[in-house]
Amino acid sequence: MADDFEIVVALDDGSKKDDKPGYWRGIFEHYVYENNPDRIFLVAEKAGTVVGFIVGEVRAWEFGSPPCGWVFAVTVTPEVRELGIGMRMFDEIGRRLKKMGVTTLRTMVDLDNKRALSFFRGIGMRSGRYIELEKHLLND
Repeated sequence: MADDFEIVVALDDGSKKDDKPGYWRGIFEHYVYENNPDRIFLVAEKAGTVVGFIVGEVRAWEFGSPPCGWVFAVTVTPEVRELGIGMRMFDEIGRRLKKMGVTTLRTMVDLDNKRALSFFRGIGMRSGRYIELEKHLLND
């Protein structure tokens, strides 16, 4: 898994961060190197090549919510999309999170990301009981 760092950074086509490698170093530190059983980082391989990844964890009591699973990143390389790899990774992370005792799985998706919305809806995810609210803080 630690050897997959460069591949994960390259696969992360959705990130708009200026320092993607720095961002992913922090993610690898938190999800891979710390070896916390509540955190999951999976990669998918096809013919020995990494073609996707999914990252999630158990989070508890945020906004009064009982423990639940969160998926905050999932990516499959364009060449193998539509082959069910994302769905299989999602099913696997769901199985692992369920073994940890959670019964609900959540994520957040940018409304403009139609591909991600289609994927998550296609695997059965729907709007949940919580609504994200935001306020833009402008320079005055």
